[in-house]
This record gives sequence, C-alpha cells and structure tokens, in this order.
Amino acid sequence: MSKENNEKKSSAKQLLAGGLLIISTVCLTASAVYLYDTYQESKTKVDTYVNSVQDAVVEGDSGESSTKVDSSEQPISKDMEPNQTNQKSNQQEETKHQQDGETSVADNNQELQGSQSADGEDTGNTELEQIVAESNPIDEVIHTKSTPPCKVKGIYVSGPMAGSTNNMANLIELVESTELNTMVIDIKNDSGEITYKMDNEVAKEINATVNYITNIQELVTKLKEKGVYLIARVVAFKDPILAQNKPELSLKNANGTIFRDKAGLAWVNPYKKEVWEYLVSVAKDAANIGFDEVQFDYIRFSTDSGMKQVDFGEEAKDKTKIEAITDFTKYAYEELSPLGIYVSADVYGTIINSEIDAKIVGQSYVEMSKYLDYICPMIYPSHYANGSYGIDYPDLEPYYLIKKVLEESKVVLKVNEEEEHQAIVRPWLQDFTATWVEKHQKYDAKEIKEQIQGVYDSGYEEWILWNGNNRYTKSGLENNN
Repeated sequence: MSKENNEKKSSAKQLLAGGLLIISTVCLTASAVYLYDTYQESKTKVDTYVNSVQDAVVEGDSGESSTKVDSSEQPISKDMEPNQTNQKSNQQEETKHQQDGETSVADNNQELQGSQSADGEDTGNTELEQIVAESNPIDEVIHTKSTPPCKVKGIYVSGPMAGSTNNMANLIELVESTELNTMVIDIKNDSGEITYKMDNEVAKEINATVNYITNIQELVTKLKEKGVYLIARVVAFKDPILAQNKPELSLKNANGTIFRDKAGLAWVNPYKKEVWEYLVSVAKDAANIGFDEVQFDYIRFSTDSGMKQVDFGEEAKDKTKIEAITDFTKYAYEELSPLGIYVSADVYGTIINSEIDAKIVGQSYVEMSKYLDYICPMIYPSHYANGSYGIDYPDLEPYYLIKKVLEESKVVLKVNEEEEHQAIVRPWLQDFTATWVEKHQKYDAKEIKEQIQGVYDSGYEEWILWNGNNRYTKSGLENNN
C-alpha cells in the first residue's frame, strides 16, 4: 500500500512538473512573439518612413554653366509664341523676358513708381527622429534638406536649349571653364508649356507637355555628375495654356471674357487655389527628378493696363494682391520644403523701394522673403529709369546701380532680422545689350564683371545671369571674386 502511494505521488509530481514546463514554454513563446511583433512593427514604421523620405529628398550638389549657341541648332526662345523660332531680334526677346516676370513694369500704363521698364535653412524631421529613438539606440537625426552645396553663380537655360545635345555640351564646357556652377532650366515656360513628358494629370488634360527635353532624368543625372547645381524654373501665373483650357481659372474681364495682355496671352488667377495646386504639383515632379531647387517666375499679377477691367472673383473681396501672392508663396514653401528641395522666387527689382509697384504686381519684398529660401530680384541696369539712385544713365553705370540697389535691399530686409526665417538674396543680372534704351552701351566682359563686383561689394555672394538666347559672355565669368 505504501509503495502504491509513493508511486502515485511520484506520478503526480511528474505531471505537475510537466504542466509547469508547458506553461513556462507557452509564456516564453508568447513573450517572444510579442517582442518580435513589436520589433517588426517598429522596424516597418522606420523603413516605410525612411523610404518615403528617400523617395522625396533631392540630393544637393554644386555646379556651373554657360555657353554660346550652336547656330545649327537654334532653340525656340521661351519668350516667344510656341510656333515661333529664335529668328526674332535680340531686342524683342530680351524685352519680353523682362516684361514677363523678370524686371519690368514700365510699358503697361500702370505708372509704376519704380524705375524698370520691363519685367537654406536646415530642417530636421521630428517624426522620424521620434521613431528612430523608440526603436534604435543610435542617436542619428535624418534631415530632409542639406546645407546649400554652393554659392550660386548661374545662368538661365531654355527648354529647347536644354534638349539640344550640342548646345548643352557647349554650356557644360562653359561651366567647367569659368566660375559658373548653376543652371536655371525651364521646366514650365512662359507659354505654359511643360518642357518634357511630365506624368502630371492636369498637364496631360490640358495638353501642356512638349517634348523639348527628350530624357529629363538622363539630363539631370549627367549635370549632377558634373557638379552642376540645378534649379527648375516654373513660370507661375502667366499661363495661356491653363487659362484657355480651364477658363474658370483664368483672369476674366468684367464682361466674363478671358483677359489677355497686349501680346494676346491669357493669365491665370493668382487667387485660385486650384492654380496653386497645379503649380506645386509641377514643382514636386522637378523635385522627384533630382532638381536641387524650384524657382517660381511670374509669381505676380499682370501689369498690363487692361488689368483695370479684370474681375478677380469672390476670392479677392477680402484679400489684396500682396496677400494673394504672399499666401501662394507660403503654401508652395510649406508643400515643397519638406521634400528637401529649396524654394525661390523672381521678383521685380523696383518692389525693393516702391510700395506702389509692390501693390500693382502683388509682390512684397519683405513678406515673400519670410517664406522662401532665396529671393531673386531682377535688377538689370538697363531697366532703371534715368536718375534712379542718383545715377543719370543706369545702363552706363552697372557697378554703381547694382551696388546701390542691393545696399537698399539690406536696409529693407532689416525688419526681418527677428524672424526665424529669412530668404537669401540672389539677384538676376543682365548679360545682354539693351539696344532699345537711348543711353545704353554694349554689355561685354567689363560690364558683366562690374555687375558681379557690385553684388560682392554690397555684401551679397550669389547671382544669376539672364540672356534670352542663352548666349553668355565667357570672358566676363572668370576670376571675378
């Protein structure tokens, strides 16, 4: 009997031990599964976010550019109608550039008070930092925008020029043999054309894409390998294609017809949010391709005298022109900056010191500079009225004109010193001869160097040259610093 009891007790102990072992195993397995699932969830969250950032971030680089045009491949100027060629006179092309968002307001009977006659900040991602901190003990912070890779010294390049193998080879050679390091390439031009086959729903709907640049990705990759800093030029509110295909977004006369400027071109309404969204979608595509910066041009209202008859719609009843343009600038910056791409805008030089001009075009130098990485005043000497800044004939005194304008820029922007963000000033300079100006001179190496020196002596470090035909003066681009 005693032996039987002992056997039963031993068997019970074995069963109890086995049960405890099973329970322990189950608990340990559950804990392991929970820990693994938690790790996987955290890892997936990090991987997903990092991939999304990598897809959006544009790697910064530096570069250079400038060139002569191969006469065998004459491009269509961005300042011309879509079916016109570059056989128009240099005067016509240069004048148009300045009227269209670059530095001029004179010829439109709006009596601008000014003098012109024609037109980086590092950002950390706190959400990503928090995810990394929770799942990874390494103290790494991933930034979506790096410090600018260079002090920009650039030139403008039209879409047709960028799509020409021979002409781009010349421009690259110019960059490599001078102090140039940047190209501002048309992505959306003055005619409303997208210069390559962009996968953009609205652009496709209105048939805006033109295959000037047959392989944009290949071009961007090549230029970045050469160390060229790339800026995508996006013309904003001068857009006849969008205006004509979506008249509800166009500027309209009081009688309901589409407003057209003296050149017969329609503009879109800067008050319309749908227009903003389209422009930003175009800019985002440039960011995804690999451009370092997006530069908005014609980020203003038309200065044509016919604007007096325009009805801006309900959106304009409680908002001024300056508020509309500033709000778009802020919207674009907030949408694009997180992608790692820099944001800049071209503005009239006269708005620096003329409140009247600022109200007409809707550009506030002070307010816009709060929501941009770079602000680019177009301060071509030929576009200032005689007597401006105490200079009898500004076109004949490029150094003093540039220096005085930019010194005033510093004074005006002092009011932003307490702001968390302040755009860097990067002016547009002229590399063309303004033959339509009575007291003008031929702009060659000496005049180019004088303008650039005026920038440096005013305390600024960056600049871009404009020539509508993309013909630049190589001898003026060597050893200016």
